[in-house]
Amino acid sequence: RRNFQDYMAVLASVKNDLMNNDTAAAVEKIQRYSKEPNNIPLKIAITGESKSGKSTFVSALRGIKSIGDEDEGAAPTGVVETTSEVTQYPHPKYPNVTLWDLPGIGTTRFKATKYLKLVGFEKFDFFIIISADRFRENDVKLAKEIQKMKKKFYFVRTKIDNNIRDEERKRDFSKEGTLRKIRDDSVQGLQKEGFESPQVFLVSSFEPHLYEFSKLQQTLERELPAHKSDALLRAMSNINQEIINKKKEAFQSTIKYYSTLSAAGAAVPVPELSVNVDLSMMASVVTDYVTGFGLDKQSLEKLAASSGVSYNDLCAVIKSELAKEKITKEFFMKMFISVAGTAALMAAEKVSRRISIIVTAASMGLSFTTTYLTLSYFLNQLADDAQRVFNRALETELSVFYHFHQI
Repeated sequence: RRNFQDYMAVLASVKNDLMNNDTAAAVEKIQRYSKEPNNIPLKIAITGESKSGKSTFVSALRGIKSIGDEDEGAAPTGVVETTSEVTQYPHPKYPNVTLWDLPGIGTTRFKATKYLKLVGFEKFDFFIIISADRFRENDVKLAKEIQKMKKKFYFVRTKIDNNIRDEERKRDFSKEGTLRKIRDDSVQGLQKEGFESPQVFLVSSFEPHLYEFSKLQQTLERELPAHKSDALLRAMSNINQEIINKKKEAFQSTIKYYSTLSAAGAAVPVPELSVNVDLSMMASVVTDYVTGFGLDKQSLEKLAASSGVSYNDLCAVIKSELAKEKITKEFFMKMFISVAGTAALMAAEKVSRRISIIVTAASMGLSFTTTYLTLSYFLNQLADDAQRVFNRALETELSVFYHFHQI
């Protein structure tokens, strides 16, 4: 999904820096290139009538708990309208992804007819229209205006956990039947207003691994342009196995670029320069893996707070040392040496036959194949760790959920 011309320009520039013995410039260019996806802006507008759960939904998308607003940076919540102006909330790890908590539509101060112009609709990539029960007149008016502007919008029914809890008291309760009725009522109501195939998602902001939070995220990822989709995927919380797998696939797709950069530097007059650049580059890339999979300390602490599983218990299921230490070039060198003789890296000939890029690299530099296999090896390790952490956190959340619903 990267621009090939930009990539070739970086490749030529890095090779020139190494030929001139300018290691620092080469490292800086490669690190900047590796961070490029984190600079693609994605602006998401969250709107709806007051008290519909917008602020809690914003916090859920950002992976921040907002119960009582304990987390710094959580969107404030309350029984009265707490959003009186357009409020920007950058993602805590990927500030290029911003969620905009828009004022409650239909309030005295914000009328639907002037709403879009007031909030600056043109800057948003798409809109999410929130409702805690049925979608009302102002929601419909807003959606029709967004439609006229040829912007994407999605309807989200929040507080589904409350609906399920209320219905459970009835003798003939059926969870599937309750969800089907909520969906049918929402879709039919919107169809009566002229929306042919409205996209409606049923979610609980406090329990995003349940209901249709992941379906919403998958739809957004599918319908966004490729570069915007990558930005969204990186910012997603690991609320299911599919998101972890998609992150792994996205990371895997870029390894060939870094491997080619490694090979390009292999023929420089002083091979130690190439090795130095390779190690710095791979350390930077693997650090991005750790952050992307939510294995950094900040992410694990937030997950511990929201899941009820202690930070130490989450760390206990992590096997890779890369997720436990700050990844410096020196630390990465130790890790590289420790795995260099494993079966994964010994399979160089087999893997290289599946790679379509032809590389002519001097034997003294880190080869395309070695870099490719090294990054792939560590990526697989960290993806497995992300799955183990997800499973450990989910065990407690599900046990609490089922216990609560059996009371």
